[in-house]
This record gives sequence, structure tokens and C-alpha cells, in this order.
Amino acid sequence: ICDTGPGIPEREFKSIFEEYHQLDNAARERSRGLGLGLSIVSGLGKLLGHRVRVESQPGKGSVFTVDVALSPDGAQDPHDRRSLLKDETSTFAKRQGAAILIVDDDPDIRELLELYLKEEGHYTATAADGVSAMALVTRGDIRPDLVLADYNLPKGMDGLEVGAKLREVLHSQTPVVILTGDISTGTLRDIASFDCVTLRKPVKLTELGQIIERLLPAPVIKLHSSAQIETTKSSFGSVVFVVDDDITICEAMRAILEDDGHKVETYSTSEEFLQTYRRDQEGCLLLDAYLPGMNGIELLRRLHHVNHRLPVIIITGNSEVPMAVRAMKAGAVDLIEKPINPEDLLASVNTAFEQARDSNKLHGSREAAAKAISSLTTRQRQIMALVLAGQPSKNIAADLGISQRTVENHRAAIMEKTGSKSLPALARLALAAHWNDPLELPT
Repeated sequence: ICDTGPGIPEREFKSIFEEYHQLDNAARERSRGLGLGLSIVSGLGKLLGHRVRVESQPGKGSVFTVDVALSPDGAQDPHDRRSLLKDETSTFAKRQGAAILIVDDDPDIRELLELYLKEEGHYTATAADGVSAMALVTRGDIRPDLVLADYNLPKGMDGLEVGAKLREVLHSQTPVVILTGDISTGTLRDIASFDCVTLRKPVKLTELGQIIERLLPAPVIKLHSSAQIETTKSSFGSVVFVVDDDITICEAMRAILEDDGHKVETYSTSEEFLQTYRRDQEGCLLLDAYLPGMNGIELLRRLHHVNHRLPVIIITGNSEVPMAVRAMKAGAVDLIEKPINPEDLLASVNTAFEQARDSNKLHGSREAAAKAISSLTTRQRQIMALVLAGQPSKNIAADLGISQRTVENHRAAIMEKTGSKSLPALARLALAAHWNDPLELPT
């Protein structure tokens, strides 16, 4: 790419690729851009393995070159089934790092942050305002491990309000980083009163990376014991039935499961599955809760009515406690929320096979659930029952005559003591702990 502009001094060849760096805009006039273009080009080049070079002579112009390697004949199709795991639009995006939600009304800032975070191995979703951010989370498109939000946002919610509402929906103290260029006393006072980290604009990506590393726990690498490997192998040969109307999800799960040695059959509707299913078939059923026609819960109830032997894992993109309770009451052995980590998928399927073939292991998992629930105090069990009944913290506080902050502290303690990462997981644990009478939640 060549131009006949003013050119670039050689001493600036490196700095022009830094974010917000502009040679001819010392006054930082917004109408002349942000100084993000070349930093985005550089970041994309690193992601794609494309070298970016510059040559220039002051007063004559500049030449930018992007080196792109040609694909050799016979190279693997980049759009094969396994590539679905890396597709940012797929709910099976394989996360190397954390799930981070970016909320900023400036598209250039969103693009820069998303580019940087993906380069660091994180799974990202972006929204221009609080309303869009809430929609992403309630639909189950992302369950953020961290929220990165601009303070000044359109449509009635600022970054602090977005962070507070997301924490309430997620039922956890999700880390929030507030980005702001507003240094007024009132703004700084509001931010200081909220449990969050503040980062001044323009954002320095190295500083952002350090903050994220500090806020997020280190990933846990699970090693399989020899006993676990043998158990996994024992499930080979059984069929995993996948019922989901999203062909992308079906094929992604097929690739994961077949690579692990399972046989897989996929169906797009409950009715299609019922037409071919025989009650004496062995296997495991992965079932989307929200299907057209007969939904997943209805199919599960119908199978239960005919005394089926399939362990059923319900898949949902909505973090809804009532749906989780309905699924477990209808006989589901596990519940997975989208987006699904492939390791979590395989662990759930293999555990389902183990429990179906060994009643002692099923009994053991129920005893472990009961032990986790018994570790809670009387007040915590009382609050847990109200939470699982769908009551918001504000109502619980009013009913029990305590502060909302106290309720939130108890909720956080409940999740930590039980090891539950979401409310559906907590509901599953509570129902497993009271398996003698699964139609009643703990009181």
C-alpha cells in the first residue's frame, strides 16, 4: 500500500504501530481519528502470522507491506468440523483463557480490545450498551468471567449499573473493569464506591493485560488418573445421541465426541429422535432444552414415562434456575450451559456413562452432594431455598429482615462452599442431595 503523503521519520517506524499514537495530531482532535488503525493492523498481522513492514521517506511518502504466505496444495480445509471450536460465533468456542464481555459504545475501542483479548487467548463478546450486554448474557451467548465496561454508555445505564445488574443476573461477584476518560469528582467518587477496578482512557493494553491476569484465577489443568482413563474407555462403543436444531452445534459436538472414541447420532428435533429410538438402546442423550415443536423437557418426560434407560444431559443457553429444576425433576443426570467447553462436555458424558453402569458411583455422587449442602449454615440453606425459588436478593433481604449486602455475601459463600459455578449447577446439587424426595427443594 503506497501513498505520496508527508512520510514518516525512521525513528517513528516502531511507535506508529502503538495504540493511540498519531504523528500529526498533538491536540488529540477526535475528528482526525484515534490512532488505532495501524495498531489493529499490527495485531491482526500477529494473529494471522502475517508480517507487516513499513518503508518511508519524509516529504515523499510511505509504503506498507503485508506478507501473506500462500497455502500449499492439499492443505487442510480451514472450515472443517474441528475449526468450529475456534469460530467466535460458535457456542462451542474453545476457550484458552477467560470469557470476557466488552461493553463500549465506541466501535474502534471495542475492536481494539477484542483483537487484543483474542490474541491473548480469551473468548470475547461485545456490546455497545448495557441493554445489549444484558441480552447477550440472558440469552446464554456468554457467561463472562470478567466484564470490561466503559463508564459513559448510552441507553440509560452507565458502566457501574451494567456491572451491578450483570452480577445480579450471574449471581456472582464477577470482576468488573471500568474504563473512563471522565476525571470529574462525582464520577471518580461513584466508581470508588463500587467494587471494581478503574482503568483510564486511552487504555494501555499491557496495563489491561496485567489487570486481567490479577483479577482472574489461574486455569486449573485436570490430569486423568489411570482409573479414569479405563472408565472412559469402557464407555466406547455406546452411542451418544445429540438432539439440537442448530446444525453447527451438532457437528461441533460430533467432532469432539468422535475424537474421544464415541459413536454419535445427531437429530434436529425430538420427533425425529423418537422415530428411530428403541427403548433397549444403550447410550447417552445430549438434549437441547429449547427445541422447536416438542422441547427437550417434554421429550425427557416422555422417555421417563416409557421407562427408558438413557442417561440424559440437558443443554441450554439460558441460565434459568426454574428450567434446571424442571430438567432434574424430569430425570436429567446433568445440565450443561452454553457456551460449552469441550472438556466439560466429555467429562459430563463420561460421568453419565459411569453412573448408568455403576449404581455405587451414582450413590457416591449423591452422598457428595448431600455433604456439600450439609456444610451450609441454617441461614445459608434458608437463603439458598429462596434463591432457587427464583427470589431476587432484594426480596430475600426484605423477607428475612436483613440487608441486601448480607444476602449477597451469603449467596457468594453458598456458591463457594458447594463449588457451584452457576445457579443451575446449584439447583442440580440441591436436588441430588435430596434425591429421596426430588420433587421438593431444600428448606
